[in-house]
Amino acid sequence: MSRALPPGVVPEPAGPGQESVWDYPRPPRLEPAGRHVVVELGGVVVVETRDALRVLETSHPPVYYLPLADAAPGALVPGAGRVSLCEYKGWARSWTVVAGGRREVDAGWDYPDPVPGYAALRGHVALYADRMDRCLVDGEPVRPQPGGFYGGWVTSWVRGPVKGGPGSYGW
Repeated sequence: MSRALPPGVVPEPAGPGQESVWDYPRPPRLEPAGRHVVVELGGVVVVETRDALRVLETSHPPVYYLPLADAAPGALVPGAGRVSLCEYKGWARSWTVVAGGRREVDAGWDYPDPVPGYAALRGHVALYADRMDRCLVDGEPVRPQPGGFYGGWVTSWVRGPVKGGPGSYGW
């Protein structure tokens, strides 16, 4: 670990094939995910891809960015106009997910004009796992990052503790 841990944080041990969120960098690193990702809403597959990217940032589980080109037709529509600023990636805009009679407003986001170093995010969308019926990475159902604000996906190979729960926002 290259940085001091927040007071009271004890990283969970990472075994073979696992990664610790405390070994992820800040500023975040963008890399190909190299995994099969499936997202379902309303009983319908809204995105299936092997071309996802992931952003890794200290204390956060990976955030998966899925190619818009791999979304089912009509499943992703511009959101309600919500925008936010990431100090590393730039301005984000929201997306609404529509499938199987469901409509999840502002359930995803993208960076239409990401800052240098994150240009590969253009044309990719991240989705909140807790707003979908199911998100799978290599067949494993993901758990959403706690707290409802961040959009990381927790799997069995990601070790924490992860930011988002009570008392962790200052990490």
